[in-house]
Amino acid sequence: MPCPALPDGFDFTDPDLLHHRVPHPEFAELRRAEPVRWIPQTGNVAGFQDEGYWAVTRHADVKYVSTHPELFSSYLNTAIIRFNEHIQRDSIDAQRLILLNMDPPEHTRVRQIVQRGFTPRSVRALEGRLRERARAIAEGARAHDGPFDFVTEVACELPLQAIAELIGVPQDDRAKIFDWSNKMIAYDDPEYAITAEVGAISAAELISYAMNMAAERKQCPAHDIVSTLVAAEHEGNLNSDEFGFFVLMLSVAGNETTRNAITHGMHAFLTHPEQWELYKAERPVTAAEEIVRWATPVVAFQRTATQDTELGGKLIRKGDRVGLFYASANHDPEVFDRPDDFDVTRDPNPHLGFGGGGPHFCLGKSLAVLEIDLIFNAVADAMPGLSLVEDPRRLRSAWINGVKELRVSTAG
Repeated sequence: MPCPALPDGFDFTDPDLLHHRVPHPEFAELRRAEPVRWIPQTGNVAGFQDEGYWAVTRHADVKYVSTHPELFSSYLNTAIIRFNEHIQRDSIDAQRLILLNMDPPEHTRVRQIVQRGFTPRSVRALEGRLRERARAIAEGARAHDGPFDFVTEVACELPLQAIAELIGVPQDDRAKIFDWSNKMIAYDDPEYAITAEVGAISAAELISYAMNMAAERKQCPAHDIVSTLVAAEHEGNLNSDEFGFFVLMLSVAGNETTRNAITHGMHAFLTHPEQWELYKAERPVTAAEEIVRWATPVVAFQRTATQDTELGGKLIRKGDRVGLFYASANHDPEVFDRPDDFDVTRDPNPHLGFGGGGPHFCLGKSLAVLEIDLIFNAVADAMPGLSLVEDPRRLRSAWINGVKELRVSTAG
């Protein structure tokens, strides 16, 4: 097998890299030549006091790691592949209270509780209200006389309102959730001037807000997911801490990721006008899944080996970190025909944009797909002539494929 032609020191988690682009050419090179490759890191840049991680780039290998939690742990070093060099170990360990960073059997217990709020019946119950909200969002954006930011005016609104609807957060408080979640993930972007300390304070404020909600519902249950999760005395329930960390995860997993999928989806439509025309004419139900594959809002998560094991012909040592690069897996030509084409009629579409399967498969997938479907139907109805004004301004991040601003116009 030939050696991959990567520059010396190339690191897929370098925030400067994702600030400019997703490294699809380099992913393709690794899939071809060395699908499991050691990526050295020096100076504790990721915050883990180690020497690097294994980059896993093929679809099959990402699925294997995802579905074998007994070999690859989310708990040991969390699922976040890169923090910053100044983070303290106790700050990393504190994140083990988040569902994303648990292993079975504790993960199984908590997930069985929280998934009550994401049953098909629960999601269907939201559909009518979210459809009206999507229509109102699109019609409100159409009222702009000149260019506007699609991220703030359209993409961020429905995910925030869906979370508020789902867990009973007053709509007037949705801006707080948006602000807190932004600050928690923006520590790599100098434009926001967000320090790790500010991010930690925002996380604490969000957790406190959620814990207060839980305490109120225990005293006065309502017909919402909070009451279901914290007041189900005979079915097991979440304690206040667990509920607080659940809302923290939801504010990122259910807000940031869906918002970025919608933004990337709109950019893809506007740079592939034939797909936008097809969508407006036919409204294929396959579009949302292709938008998620194309966007892959979470470029990578990680696991940590619990024992020596082999993957892709490489010996992974106990304690080694393993990076699961979903953005690469979602362009694997062994799985996808014409993987570099944006095709909203793609079917089947076994992408890993919601995770690689296993215990951490995205809890809110059905809600996210519904939101994406509703908002693009609303945009197609209200703003069929939408056009791109400027290239997107990307977030500087080690693991999120984020867009800060996408200037568009309804003129024409």
